[in-house]
Amino acid sequence: MNVAPSSADTPRATAATAIILAAGEGTRMKSSHAKVVHQVLDRPMVRWVVDAVRAAGCGRILVVVGSHADEVRAALAQEPGVECVEQERRLGTGHAVRVAVEGAGVTEGPVLVVCGDTPLLRGETLAALVGAAATEPGGALLTMTYADPTGYGRVMVGADGHAARIVEQKDATPAEAACTTCNAGVYCFDAASLRAHIGELTQENAQHEFYLTDMVQLLARAGTPMRAIECPDADELMGVNSRSQLARATRAMQGRINAALMDAGVTMLDPSQVWVGPDVRVGRDTTLLPLTMLYGATTVGSDCVIGPNTRLTDTVVGDRSVLDETVAIGATVDDDVSCGPRAYLRPGAHLMDGSKAGTHVEIKNSTIGRGSKVPHLSYIGDTQMGEGVNIGAGSITCNYDGRDKHRTTIGDGVFVGSDTMMVAPVSIGDGATVGAGSVITRDVPAGALALERSEQRTVPGWLPRWKRDAQKGAPEA
Repeated sequence: MNVAPSSADTPRATAATAIILAAGEGTRMKSSHAKVVHQVLDRPMVRWVVDAVRAAGCGRILVVVGSHADEVRAALAQEPGVECVEQERRLGTGHAVRVAVEGAGVTEGPVLVVCGDTPLLRGETLAALVGAAATEPGGALLTMTYADPTGYGRVMVGADGHAARIVEQKDATPAEAACTTCNAGVYCFDAASLRAHIGELTQENAQHEFYLTDMVQLLARAGTPMRAIECPDADELMGVNSRSQLARATRAMQGRINAALMDAGVTMLDPSQVWVGPDVRVGRDTTLLPLTMLYGATTVGSDCVIGPNTRLTDTVVGDRSVLDETVAIGATVDDDVSCGPRAYLRPGAHLMDGSKAGTHVEIKNSTIGRGSKVPHLSYIGDTQMGEGVNIGAGSITCNYDGRDKHRTTIGDGVFVGSDTMMVAPVSIGDGATVGAGSVITRDVPAGALALERSEQRTVPGWLPRWKRDAQKGAPEA
């Protein structure tokens, strides 16, 4: 299976400590959840930032939590090497960094500070910042240029490229507000310089908070100014503070991932209608049709057709398979499999080479053997099915007795007629045939024919008599 990554690997830089600011309430999101756990594609925003700082070479990652702290911790529980530091009193970004530095005992090396609501940050951008900061005694910060800088802090940069100070929008004079060099909220400090001066921050500003931005002026006054590094892609630095900005960030990340996939040999008829998570892998010459979503640890092989209107989560698909209007969660689909339209593969479903799950078919915790077919309107649950089996339309393995689940075993070469109920636990031997409309409650030996039907009763001339009785006012039959 030739599988391409959904996003490019990023280079690593000199080891640093990262501090991710994730304590804010995010009131503009109008949500009862922490802002940083809202998802871009299938990953919480804060985890995108963790990945970026890790790709930049940060050996230690500190996340400052506050509002909805338990929810943020839960979102990061599976991230190795991440330490959460709680900011019990939220007194601004400068206070948050001080809590992290002092609480975690950060005393040396570069300290990279980023916000947890900036999911579009790239690892290579942060690595370049860390590298630039290594040549400056005070460190470095990222800037961006906007024609309309309203709402952003302005960075006052001298002719030598060093930042003299940052002025917040609320505190800016008209002349300062006219500056178009904006603060990106991304810094790389020298730990010793940071610890030496962070205690000098004050709350003398419009918000009465400890601004981390004031560190720029403090370091400049101390003779260790920070170098301003302009980021060429301002969109990369976009913070997410509202639902509309969350949608913009998702669209941007969708574009990045899809472009990388297409560059690696994946076809998309309309990339704007394909959503692929960051952990997904897709093979060459596979086509992703519109309204396809691939999330979680999904892997799709080569020469497949996925979609339209298909959602795969934590699902493995082999080569040359076709999944049309299919929802699959925790399923395994081998090579040359046909699935759908309107099929549902639940956890534990395994379709082996050359098998088929057809229209309106649901499969759960079952193996469909090589070349076996479940073509129409059927439910197969808790079943081990052999090779070359044909399941007639409307057939069901009745796996639940109201208290416990039971298994059905179907041997090789079995033919099951339409509208058949197989009441588990039950076994059907190799080569057996089950007549349509049967309810199978006992094991069927290999090569046998099993029929379970009541005798058909036919009443000649029933319709004329029914109409005559109805006209007389008699109760309907």
